[in-house]
Amino acid sequence: MVNPDTAAHPEACATPNSRRRVEITRNDLPLHCPQDGECLWNAHPRVFLDIEDTPDHRVICPYCSTEYILVD
Repeated sequence: MVNPDTAAHPEACATPNSRRRVEITRNDLPLHCPQDGECLWNAHPRVFLDIEDTPDHRVICPYCSTEYILVD
């Protein structure tokens, strides 16, 4: 779970959307962006991405343009 007090403790979580290409596995499903562990208070709203139904198992977040690739 994300630290609800991220403004007071910014070192407790990763910078949101710092990577533009992210490989995920089926263990990461359901896929959402931003991902767990990122500071949600300064990122975009959480959006669930349906990567399994895409022909090439790739999806791009409509908010931040991060590309997610399902690798297994």
